[in-house]
Amino acid sequence: MPGSMPVTSPSNMNRRTLFRLGAGLGLGVAAAPLLAACGDGGTAAKAEAIGGKVLPTTAVRNIGIRADLPGTAAGVPSAFQKYPADLVRATKGTPLKGAKKITAVTETYAPLPPDRGKNPAWRAIEKLLGTEIDFTAVPADDYPAKFSTMVAGDQLPDIFMYPETGGVDNLSSFLAAKCVDLGPHLSGDKVKDYPNLAAVPEYAWRGAVKGGKLYGIPIARNGSGGAGFYRADLFERAGVTGLDQIDSIDRLVELAQDITDAKKKQYFFTGGSVNLLAMSAGAQHFWKHDTKTGKWTYQLEDEKYRYALETAAKLYKAGCFYPGTVQMAGAQKAEYTNLFKNGKAAYVYDGMPGYLTTGSGYVDAMAVIDKSFDVRPMTPVGRDAVAWTDNPSLQNCFVTKAGEDRVKEILRLADFAASPFGSVEYTLMNYGVEGTDHRRDSKGTPVLTKQGTQDVTVPWSKLASATPAFFSATHADAATYVHEAYTRLIPMMIEDPTLSYSSPTWDSKGLGSLYTIHLDGMKDLVTGRKPMSSYDALVKKWRKAGGDTCRAEFEQASQKGKK
Repeated sequence: MPGSMPVTSPSNMNRRTLFRLGAGLGLGVAAAPLLAACGDGGTAAKAEAIGGKVLPTTAVRNIGIRADLPGTAAGVPSAFQKYPADLVRATKGTPLKGAKKITAVTETYAPLPPDRGKNPAWRAIEKLLGTEIDFTAVPADDYPAKFSTMVAGDQLPDIFMYPETGGVDNLSSFLAAKCVDLGPHLSGDKVKDYPNLAAVPEYAWRGAVKGGKLYGIPIARNGSGGAGFYRADLFERAGVTGLDQIDSIDRLVELAQDITDAKKKQYFFTGGSVNLLAMSAGAQHFWKHDTKTGKWTYQLEDEKYRYALETAAKLYKAGCFYPGTVQMAGAQKAEYTNLFKNGKAAYVYDGMPGYLTTGSGYVDAMAVIDKSFDVRPMTPVGRDAVAWTDNPSLQNCFVTKAGEDRVKEILRLADFAASPFGSVEYTLMNYGVEGTDHRRDSKGTPVLTKQGTQDVTVPWSKLASATPAFFSATHADAATYVHEAYTRLIPMMIEDPTLSYSSPTWDSKGLGSLYTIHLDGMKDLVTGRKPMSSYDALVKKWRKAGGDTCRAEFEQASQKGKK
């Protein structure tokens, strides 16, 4: 999306879904998978270990465009305060010259684009590619049903995005039956034939491996979705001019109480709190793997996470939450994020990709409401703080089985879609044709025309993703704030073992029915509907419903990985 942080998973339910569907605690309710397992289900009892030889050899992509705030080898993305004046090609020649039409289907959050005949940006991209792209964009809420229909009717396109909320019970079996193993094309140094794909971070590629084979093309992001957003102007009024001054959870609790003023309808939290508190306490993400003992423990079993929940319950009792927001379900996310945007709270839990989106992102939307609102990315606070590896990718795209030459053509399309920020290709996909879809303003920033706002909604970025980069067309400081946040977050990131090992039960239930038990229980405890003494009963319920099966499969996978 123009001006936004480019969309750059370890399971068939992606981490990004948690941000899109995020509910009252900042923990999302995930939909259950839609289809029965393909095949005989014989792999369901086996967990897999992801071998390093399967993964592509990733490399930094440099096409000659210099960032204002350079990224780092450790994973901090680059930031740009101005749009490059001189665009550079990121692909060579006409990558798909002579190829027959390629069909593609993905979800979209944007309005549906005009058809090719009425869309000069679409036609310009096809001219640069050298062939026609029959692209079907489906509204995100409708995409799971569309995917089910395609699978049931055996009508999969050449390349398709897997649904964020899951699509089949046994993903490995489905991929083996219907999709191309991309390892022979992308594993190791083979990815060098597709230099833009080679720049996708390794953590994102890990989630593209299923059944020990590389099937997916990740729509990569930045590793961590961050810890939400805060009103720096409200923090400053309370005496906090920098997040380093919040040196403990106790200090965060004090700040929340200082800022909350129910008489003025001003609260600290709207919706989320547990994730911020948990990361600040040093709690694990979903799973932790002790490599010495081989033991796997789930988040609910972590005492640091339990402490975060107890703290959230105390804050709720103290009135620090905007009334009713903790109880909100995933579909109501817009309600509690809008409360924050409208100045009703000092903090909101949401994913970093929503910060810089032109027009609808936090920075632009809040500037329209009140220019004094100074919204910045939050990071976990305190000496024990960690950041979760919870946003490796939006999802993966898969290639339907085809001959070798056809697969190479589709991969060249994906490589085109992954062109980096400031390239000719990126600019066409995000801003369209200059003079028709956009014009440069006095600062050199592409500004969409009325027609451009429609033409650029073709979701090219859902086929693959550019190397993560930050740019705000409207607020240059905002890109700096995100860069600063990731400079803090990247060193704090802890390993997510589910990126290296997989469990079929976790794939099918972990972020579906099991997570519903987790989330519903958390809401009951935070709001006081159930006493904290019932915490152990919640853990027992989760384990019995399939949690222990997930654990056994992960342990099996990690033991296998040692051999």
